[in-house]
Amino acid sequence: MTVLITGATGLIGSKLVKALLAKNHTIHYLTTSVLKIESTPNYHGFYWNPEQGKIDENCIYGVDVIVHLAGANIAKRWTNSYKQEIIESRVLSSELLFNLVKKSKSKIKQFISASGTAIYPESFVTAVDETTKITEDSFLSNVVKKWEDSANRFQVLDIKVCKLRTGIVLSNDGGALPEMVKPIKIGFGAAMGNGKQIQSWIHISDLVAMYCFAIENQLESVYNAVTPKPISNQELTTVIAKTLKKPLFLPNIPQFIMELLLGQMSYLLFSSKNVSSYKIRQAGFQFKFPEISLAIADLYQ
Repeated sequence: MTVLITGATGLIGSKLVKALLAKNHTIHYLTTSVLKIESTPNYHGFYWNPEQGKIDENCIYGVDVIVHLAGANIAKRWTNSYKQEIIESRVLSSELLFNLVKKSKSKIKQFISASGTAIYPESFVTAVDETTKITEDSFLSNVVKKWEDSANRFQVLDIKVCKLRTGIVLSNDGGALPEMVKPIKIGFGAAMGNGKQIQSWIHISDLVAMYCFAIENQLESVYNAVTPKPISNQELTTVIAKTLKKPLFLPNIPQFIMELLLGQMSYLLFSSKNVSSYKIRQAGFQFKFPEISLAIADLYQ
C-alpha cells in the first residue's frame, strides 16, 4: 500500500513513517523544505507550500491513503496572527490536497485526518464520546470544527474519511510531557490550578499504532485517540514525580499566573476533557499503554 503523509517529519509523523515502512508500505511525504526531500525505493519526498497553493502533483501517483498530520503547533503563544496561522495551516493544506485529488482523478481510498478533543465540552465526571453533539465555544474547538469540515470534503469524492480526535500525546521526544517533566526533575513540580481537571491522554506508540490500525482496517468516521483511563492533572503530576523519584512539595500553581506567562494558550493546562475511547476499542484496537503508570515508566525509566 502507498501512503501519502503530511507532517511526516513531526513528532507523530516521523514515528508513523517508521512504523509503516516496517510493515512494508511505501511512503510519499510532503515537505515545505526542499532540503528534506529524499527518494529511496519506498520513501519519496515531494515539495509543497500550502500558503502559496503549490504542490508537486507527482506526490499523488499510486497513492491509496492520505494521512494528514500537518498543522502549526498549538503550544505557542496565541497572538491574533498566530491564531490565524493555526487555522490556515490546517484548512488551506486540506483544501490543496482536495483540489489535487479532485483534479487527478486518482484512486485514493481513504483520507485520515488528525483532529483534537478540544471540540468537546468541559467535563469532569461524565465521559464524552463521538456521539456528543454539544461542542465547546472556544478558539481551539472552532479550529477543530474547521479542520474536520475540511477533511469531510473528501467524502464527495467517494473517499472514506477518518478523523482521530487526539488527546494529550505523551512522548519524551516532544509535545507537552517534556515541559511537564522539566520542573519536576529539578524539584519544582506542581499541579495546575486545583489539579482536578481531567486529562485524556495517549502514549505516542499507541497513537502511531492507531493510525496503522485505521489504515489497515479502512476505518471511517470519527474516533477518539485517547487512553481508556483518563486522569486528573494532580494524578499525572504525582505519577511523573514518583517515576522520577522526585518530591512534590510546592503548592498548586494558580491559573492567573499561567495566564500572565502564557496568555490564552494557558487554556491547554486548565481545560478538563474526560473523553471515552470505547468506540476505537469496539473496533478491535488494543492499547499497549492503557495505564498512566505504564506509559510514564516506559518513557522515563
